[in-house]
Amino acid sequence: MRFLHTMLRVGNLDRSLDFYTRVIGMQLLRKKDYADGRFTLAFVGFGPEETHPALELTHNWDTEKYELGNAYGHIALGVEDIYGTCEKIREAGGKVVREPGPMKHGTTVIAFVEDPDGYKVELIQSR
Repeated sequence: MRFLHTMLRVGNLDRSLDFYTRVIGMQLLRKKDYADGRFTLAFVGFGPEETHPALELTHNWDTEKYELGNAYGHIALGVEDIYGTCEKIREAGGKVVREPGPMKHGTTVIAFVEDPDGYKVELIQSR
């Protein structure tokens, strides 16, 4: 058994694909429209789905915005240089909502960025 993907519902697929590919650096792995169901699925990730988990972006054509609720936490990504990564994200138009620094009650260096729908992405400094 292995982890395949996590799904997020997004209000504007083009905007979300721009964020996850251009700003975060993922690749568009596949995309398909389901006209009868009025939705599109796009899968992004850092490598082929056969060997890497993916992020499924689901766009329901008739929904522009979702309530995030209070149960969802965040997506976490390991990065080599958290300070440089945050700077690149900021320069690309991304929103850094928690600057890099040690986590509360610990020493792991983390930061948070926010995608166009308000989902949080945690960056964790690799050791």
